[in-house]
Amino acid sequence: MLRIGTLFLATLSLTAISFDRAGAQQITGEPGSPSATTTIDGRYLPNPPEAFRGQIGLDAKSSKPYWPPQIVPPKGAPNILLIMTDDAGYGVAGTFGGVIPTPALDRVAKAGLRYTQFHSTALCSPTRAALITGRNHHSSGFGVISEQATGYPGYDSIIGVNNATIGEILKQNGFATSWFGKDHNTPAFQYSSAGPFDQWPVGMGFEYFYGFMGGDTNQWTPYLFQNTTQVFPWIGKPAYNLTTDMADNAIDHIRQLNAAAPQKPFFVYYVPGGTHAPHHPTQEWIDKFKGKFDMGWNELREQIFANQKRIGVIPANTQLTPWPDDLPTWDSLDADSKKLFARQAEVFAAYVAYTDHEIGRVIQAVDDLGKLDNTLVIYIEGDNGTSAEGSTRGTPNELITIEGMQIPVADQMKFYDVWGSDKTYPHMSVAWSWAFDTPFKWTKQVASHFGGTRQGMAMAWPARIKDAGGIRTQFHHMIDIVPTILEATGISAPVMVNGVAQKPIEGVSMAYSWDNAQAPSARTTQYFEMFGNRAIYNDGWIAATTPPAAPWLMGTTKMPDVIDGYKWELYNLTEDFSENNDLAAKMPDKLHQMQELFLMEAAKYNVFPLDNSILERLLTPRPSATAGRNDFTYSGVISGIPPSNAPNIVNRSYTITAEVEIPQDGGEGMLVTTGGRFGGYGFYLLKGKPVFLYNFVDMERFRWEGHDALPAGKHTLVFDFKSDGPGFGKGGTGILKVDGNEVANEKIPHTIPALMPWDETFDVGVDTRTGVEDNDYQVPFPFNGSIGKLEVALQP
Repeated sequence: MLRIGTLFLATLSLTAISFDRAGAQQITGEPGSPSATTTIDGRYLPNPPEAFRGQIGLDAKSSKPYWPPQIVPPKGAPNILLIMTDDAGYGVAGTFGGVIPTPALDRVAKAGLRYTQFHSTALCSPTRAALITGRNHHSSGFGVISEQATGYPGYDSIIGVNNATIGEILKQNGFATSWFGKDHNTPAFQYSSAGPFDQWPVGMGFEYFYGFMGGDTNQWTPYLFQNTTQVFPWIGKPAYNLTTDMADNAIDHIRQLNAAAPQKPFFVYYVPGGTHAPHHPTQEWIDKFKGKFDMGWNELREQIFANQKRIGVIPANTQLTPWPDDLPTWDSLDADSKKLFARQAEVFAAYVAYTDHEIGRVIQAVDDLGKLDNTLVIYIEGDNGTSAEGSTRGTPNELITIEGMQIPVADQMKFYDVWGSDKTYPHMSVAWSWAFDTPFKWTKQVASHFGGTRQGMAMAWPARIKDAGGIRTQFHHMIDIVPTILEATGISAPVMVNGVAQKPIEGVSMAYSWDNAQAPSARTTQYFEMFGNRAIYNDGWIAATTPPAAPWLMGTTKMPDVIDGYKWELYNLTEDFSENNDLAAKMPDKLHQMQELFLMEAAKYNVFPLDNSILERLLTPRPSATAGRNDFTYSGVISGIPPSNAPNIVNRSYTITAEVEIPQDGGEGMLVTTGGRFGGYGFYLLKGKPVFLYNFVDMERFRWEGHDALPAGKHTLVFDFKSDGPGFGKGGTGILKVDGNEVANEKIPHTIPALMPWDETFDVGVDTRTGVEDNDYQVPFPFNGSIGKLEVALQP
């Protein structure tokens, strides 16, 4: 027995030695005790398992336990609060000369530094991918938003396991990590409960997620997730708004972390929906801005420009770029247009201020816990320039303009009193957007010019950054945030994560600028590209293509050849902050040099193949559970299926067949629906009568309805639609049948041309969020009978 025991112990000893790693870790506390902690090298994640350093005998009495130390960040590593708002250009925030008060951003700037040459990619998903990976957007698979993903490495909307996020890195180095608000970095074709979840926030290193997956959502009835589960917190709460709810959730989470593990640093990634459309502030905030924009967009621009010079966030010699010829001046408008457009800006400004206020509550919660002094707060105002997606007129429903349509001012005036409420999904005129991007040209989507890419950013860490209220002019980009966080925390960029070799971090740390306002920019070169519009920055110069079509036209115009059909501009930024003086004609050799540099950078970072299509890419087939399928069958009650996993009837012929059983007291309720108040369809029973309702983006509703209520028992209901296509938004003929008999037949002139609402879901037997016709029913409108089978057959 003794020999067996000796051999057993020897084997254990050899096993322990074989797992021991070279290079001892620095351990605090008594080694092997439950309170022992350690930092790690961090280049290989997860950290290799700690060798057992206790003793194992034949029984516990003759053995000594040894607990592996808990992994912690380096001593003194700050908490990280990374904040970014949405669709806000350089001239929006009061902190950077705008007329909209942003006291939370002011607070960060006064405690730290304002950066006046900080840049995005010009679009939502791409900027966010660059921000959380430290790599260029094409390097991270996000050359465009996920809804336009194509099957190329730079454009497939898959961040990939070789691009570990800052959440993953900090989590594996001992931080508590969380993400609140907008995602838009999960492939749109992976939103469903079937997963996979490796590209969801919880699969990319964020241990807690509370937010929405897509580009935007209704703030009154959001398409919301907690980790990977849909939640409906607004039910029973008439005053609910996600902007406040998200702040409440983040504050509670931070307090819970502090109560459970006060010494564990946190990384909170806080990215609210504001101020992307829909502009959904509360009425209290809207009332604060009544009459504040009656001066119009041209005077607003002058005011912002003067403010920017006064507070020093643009150089004194900056020139205000000219107003574009294809946007109207304020004085040319009639009275109704001025009234409507002023209202649009009031609601947008209210949303900016409301969003900043709730951000301020989160910052204050950190302060209340006594942790703000050692928290690195990075507050970025906007993930791109102010959005042009509202068209020249604005819209009470963003889906209208995203589809490439416009709604007349007279029709919009019907929504004047409810603008910003749950009855609208609104956006403002692009003329306001251009003004809010002062002093620059262009807007969101335009990567070639600073109107699309220049963001106001403030950074504070009171325990470390001492030039409180300072201004920094170094040229930087979203990809520089991750290396800045890594340097601040003393954590290495990993070369391998979860067994996968990592792409190098492409950003550079900004920490060098904290103590030296005059330090030369560590970033000397940066490319920009979106939808074929492109630019290249190098040592104070930038070469940029002239946009061949305005972004508010949403790709509805003919585009030139993406390689050879673009005109280029050239600017010396050391003398021309606003890109006002084009030197391309005077310096052709310099321009050619810059163009060659763009090609080199584009090849390096997966930018090719260039593509300037917009609507076409929205309709590109992508991997999903529906790819290649034309027939879908359901039974019972099912809700919450995202559009990417549901039958897509857009621009197709289709047949919907429902086998139902009607109860004795008559049938009532939803059979199947996609969409809601702002577009979609519903097939339902109303007072016993079958109804198919097609909601054309809340502009028109087409209705097929049976004359008679269905008697109790089993019935087969069919809606058959024959499209007049192929082509975008073609009309067609719909026929409603009951038990094989035609009960309604109608031809309609048009259908939704590109997208069903992205923040509504496919539901069977019930309707969630909003209904397609408020005059008929209110959600959830459950069907009171039973659905034996529901089939959707799409024509190829």
